[in-house]
Amino acid sequence: MTTRYVVRTSEEADYRDPGPLAPDSHGYTRWCAVGYADGAVHTDFGMSRLEPGGAVPTHIHSFEESFHLVEGEVILVTPEATVHLVAGDYGVIPLGVPHSWLSVGDTAAVWSDILSPPPRIEHGSDTYRVADVEPGTPVKVDARDPRTRSFGAITTEQMNPGRQSQELLAQSASMRTALLVYSGISLKMMVDSDLGSVLHTMFMVQYEPDGVAGPHDHPLEEAYLIMDGEVDATFDGHEVRMKPGDIAWAGVGCVHSFTAVGEPVRWLETQSPQMPPRHAYRFARDWTYLTDKLGAEQLKEEQ
Repeated sequence: MTTRYVVRTSEEADYRDPGPLAPDSHGYTRWCAVGYADGAVHTDFGMSRLEPGGAVPTHIHSFEESFHLVEGEVILVTPEATVHLVAGDYGVIPLGVPHSWLSVGDTAAVWSDILSPPPRIEHGSDTYRVADVEPGTPVKVDARDPRTRSFGAITTEQMNPGRQSQELLAQSASMRTALLVYSGISLKMMVDSDLGSVLHTMFMVQYEPDGVAGPHDHPLEEAYLIMDGEVDATFDGHEVRMKPGDIAWAGVGCVHSFTAVGEPVRWLETQSPQMPPRHAYRFARDWTYLTDKLGAEQLKEEQ
């Protein structure tokens, strides 16, 4: 049977020159934690690193790209804006939009990214070097300013259910900006169709010390990057304790679960393609219940 999941520890991080994915670049490397080679068909999830003085000149992709800056700061240049990104900022680069990455400061910038669908090596990584877009005056991400409408910022405070009143939120409170809270789990949407994504979503998940998501699967692919804390996870019966910097991927039909280990845990998660309007979750608990009920009904008929 083809493996429907991948688990990579932070110690396995392998940053390499990505070749045609970043034409004419210097000081740029990427760890592809999961992609086509692992059986993924909608997800290429990894970590990018830009050293001081580095740059990735203007290029376009025939896939969609979203990112979340984990460390440092970096300049992203698009025709829409020149944005000075800092840790916690995120955004989406739609298919075909020219963009470049420029280092700033004296430390490396590190960001997680999802490329959907995955770039194909045999097609030049589906990337094209184009005429440079000259940088403008850099602006910071402002969630209320439509000039940076393709970007956002997230903090640990935004994951606190007790700090969701309007005076504590940058954006006007609504269902669009709401923190979803259930069963000891909090979820904050980051990249979705409202931000401009079509092919995937990106969001932050936080489990309280007793948070549990029982065994389930989806008609889509998910990737996870542990940010803080630890979590016990299962993927098709394989048990693993994940820690900060670890990455996992669950393909379509992979039964997976998560259990907090007595302390809060937070991770970045992506889904690709985007979640369907119905039947996005298939919990084993619910279908086991039906199996047991049908068995009891049959036994009653036989008596």
